[in-house]
Amino acid sequence: MVEPVASFPERLKAALQDRASSVREALGEVTVEIPVQHWLEAARILRDSEELSFEQLIDLCGVDYLGWGQGEWETVDVSSEGFSRGVEGAGPGRFRWEDRPRGQGPEQRFAVVVHLQSVRHNRRLRIRCFAADNDLPVVPSLVEIWPVANWFEREAFDLFGIVFEGHPDLRRILTDYGFVGHPFRKDFPLIGNVEVRYDPERKRVVYEPVSIEPRVGVPRVVREDSRWLQAASEAGSKD
Repeated sequence: MVEPVASFPERLKAALQDRASSVREALGEVTVEIPVQHWLEAARILRDSEELSFEQLIDLCGVDYLGWGQGEWETVDVSSEGFSRGVEGAGPGRFRWEDRPRGQGPEQRFAVVVHLQSVRHNRRLRIRCFAADNDLPVVPSLVEIWPVANWFEREAFDLFGIVFEGHPDLRRILTDYGFVGHPFRKDFPLIGNVEVRYDPERKRVVYEPVSIEPRVGVPRVVREDSRWLQAASEAGSKD
């Protein structure tokens, strides 16, 4: 009797063992959750194991889970005009992480997500690691395992403020050297903190407080309700 071949998630669990807190498959994609203390060790196994051979890192990014699953704009109950919205005042930037609405989202705020590719086995994998400290998120650098992670980690440091321990040259890569804050954090002001201009009298670039008024972006929402069905039926009748 031929034994059934283990599935890819099962082989991942067997290779990583307790170094992975979870292995999930959804929509044909596999995601492995790795605790921060096992981040480097698990990465080496994924690269060096003959059965896995994820020799290529194709993407790395930071994620801010502040306000995850929370909608500031009410889009279910609408008026007859169809475009009114009621702000609930609970969107990202209006509360601290410690005061966030409970019941949804992870317990840690910042995470690093990496996409790997195995050229040998023609397979892709997503791995994720949460930083333990929400005030100073620190995750070990993957540069020694996949050198291409260098600029990706600098980008995540610049935009999210995630510190990659062991990175050979961790500094900003997209924003200016004097930039204040990390613009992809969800509590970062939409208008920024400072504005930059050239002062002809001082003959240099100067930083000043932002002169424009704060604003809130209103999302455009397409609702599946009777108005669209009526419009579709009327368009069909004209044809």
